[in-house]
Amino acid sequence: MTAIVINFGHLILMMKIPRYFLLFACLQLAGLTMQAQMMTDTNGTKIIIKSEFRRLINHEAIDKEQSGLLSSDGRSDDQFVVSANEEINVLLTNTLVNTVDEFQLKTETDSTLDHRLKVNYLVGMSNMLKYVRLNWTSKKVNALRLPDIISGYKKCIEKDHEGQSIVTVLEPLPYDVGTTILASGIFNKNIGYSAARDLMILKYCILRPVETFITLKNNPNVLFADSLVRLMAKKYPGQLYTYAQASNKLGSIIRGINDDKFINAIARMARSRNGQQYFPFLDNIVKGKISIEDVDALSEDSVLYYRLLVKTHLDYRDRLLNKDTAYAYKELDERIVVKARDVFVNTINALHDVNNPAVRFKIIQPLTAEELYYLAVSTDGIIYTSSFTKGVYPLMMSKAPGRRGDSLLMLVKFDKYRKFIKMAAGYNTLSDFLHSFQQKENPGEEGNAEKLMRAFVGRLEESSGLEDGVDVADSYASIVESIKPLADQMLINIKANYERNLTANNRRGVIMYNLLNTLFLSADSSNHIDLSKEFGIPPVYAVANKELTDIKGNIIIQVFMYGDKDGIGIWPGILNMFSNSNWKIDQSNPQWVTITSAKGKLVTLYINRPLPEETGKDAEAQKALCEYLEKTHNYPTVTINRGHSYNAPYTIEQMFPSSKIVFMGSCGGYRMIDDILKKAPDAHIIGTKQVADAPVNNPFLKLITEKLRTGENIEWIPFWKELEVMANTPIFSDYVPPHKNLGAIFIKAYKKAMGDEE
Repeated sequence: MTAIVINFGHLILMMKIPRYFLLFACLQLAGLTMQAQMMTDTNGTKIIIKSEFRRLINHEAIDKEQSGLLSSDGRSDDQFVVSANEEINVLLTNTLVNTVDEFQLKTETDSTLDHRLKVNYLVGMSNMLKYVRLNWTSKKVNALRLPDIISGYKKCIEKDHEGQSIVTVLEPLPYDVGTTILASGIFNKNIGYSAARDLMILKYCILRPVETFITLKNNPNVLFADSLVRLMAKKYPGQLYTYAQASNKLGSIIRGINDDKFINAIARMARSRNGQQYFPFLDNIVKGKISIEDVDALSEDSVLYYRLLVKTHLDYRDRLLNKDTAYAYKELDERIVVKARDVFVNTINALHDVNNPAVRFKIIQPLTAEELYYLAVSTDGIIYTSSFTKGVYPLMMSKAPGRRGDSLLMLVKFDKYRKFIKMAAGYNTLSDFLHSFQQKENPGEEGNAEKLMRAFVGRLEESSGLEDGVDVADSYASIVESIKPLADQMLINIKANYERNLTANNRRGVIMYNLLNTLFLSADSSNHIDLSKEFGIPPVYAVANKELTDIKGNIIIQVFMYGDKDGIGIWPGILNMFSNSNWKIDQSNPQWVTITSAKGKLVTLYINRPLPEETGKDAEAQKALCEYLEKTHNYPTVTINRGHSYNAPYTIEQMFPSSKIVFMGSCGGYRMIDDILKKAPDAHIIGTKQVADAPVNNPFLKLITEKLRTGENIEWIPFWKELEVMANTPIFSDYVPPHKNLGAIFIKAYKKAMGDEE
């Protein structure tokens, strides 16, 4: 507690202030402009000083920010806790409270400062503490550097007061410290302010090089702009190309660099109308292996241009294997994806109703085996089942050297082979692919196919991201259903890799392989693996009936209908599906229909009417139904979308996060998985890679409602086999069940296990 002494002539009044760190305070007294105050310095010595009332508001602002920072750690105490190390927390608390209070005391008592400067420095301190408070939790400011911030601020004040530049103080300090000091807002007139601001820009670009070009765009007049462009050009050629196109100061700087062959080549491309066509070949153009004119000669022919993309990629791939990464390698890959999708795969997908292969697959006939391979791996999730199984895959294998899969993989230098194996497994062509390999000469030795599948699950911890692990995860459900011996061998290989990482104490590898092993073993219900217990995630292969039931004992299903021609056409069939003694249909509401089970477990379907879309009545009905469900606390755990692909985003936007099963009965619904998981993180998702239609959608609705009504759990592997029999249509193979979406589960579980380590 601090005592404040106020002198009314012969009367002395003492007041206690309830904050033990506080060193001084000011009290407004009518008619007085000066106050006598008792303050305590850092040694505990009592000092009586006079303080001018006009600065009371500035001291209060600092006190407010100190209190705000103390509570910003989420604890209601007088400690600033940001570290697991208690000594560090004590140091930071002492800095925030005692060192700042000492600064207030010194500023108030400094006879060399006039009122204006005292106010200026006090305001700067409150501004600076506010900046720390607003930015330390987002890590824009490192709270552990608070002592450096306060110390640096005081040194800058000394320099400023002496009329010297503050740059010498800021130069050795980290970016966040220097930026926080400048955020005080009081050094704008310092002779070194402009240089200090530029210094912070430079430090930021060094700290976050990926943001260099956007930073220079906003600050093009810094003296080192030219040097930074040169430094970052080869690191971010794509950004250099984009900014070289701009008609602004940064664009002029880039285009004005004439003594750098690399930058000059990009600037030339940027000025060209067809610059995007040239950019993927940047490295070879700079090295003189190919010219812009060479690319021009091919750019009008889709096949020849795509061929050059693949040839260049394989050239770059060779160099990458020799630790030599070509410029614009990433951009080249992206260009292959665009051309593979837009020119070839979208064309053969669109012709899925054409029965004549010579017509449907005419556009891909000129492509080589390796070009077809990249066509496949570049369009995962986009290429239709029939496009792959009837077109790309058989044509690719017919053109592979010796019609052998291992020879093909050698041609592409095993690039993206995990992606291809995952796709082949999903499209049920993996067995054929592996059987095409050269047969082993001795029965006891390991053949090429076995070596490939061992490598398939090996050394995942060395990959830069999670894509390889996701491909392995996604492949297993298909392999365990179609090639059980291979699935068994996968488990053996995964276990061996787990043990290897455990011995090497590789945390990333241990987590990845433990996840995969447990995920795969849980496919067999006899193993009784509880994924919720193991990883804190829902089960993958089943949804318990009780998990779909609300506290009232009801299972709520919401069906989104749309009022286009198709939606109106299927509406009578949906109602007819429930016109039996097991269900009761309530059509009293003009905007939706309620269907409730009459026997068995309580299940309620809410289906909005497919009112005419041209008047927006279907959207109004959906909105009204969602509001009703929210108001009555009837939260759906099953969501079904019955509309075209362009309607799917509206369903996802309105669906309830409580959804545990989501059926996307729209074309290409499989590609909406990420969006659905953002809305309903625990959802089991069913979608199709190709066309969605009533021959599958209606049986699904009938089967799942009956199983829920009879109290059964939804076990996806047997459920899917039963649905296949009911549907009895070729398009069923394009529907992807939840247990084949293991990649999404793998990512979620991995991130949860790793925490903040990645």
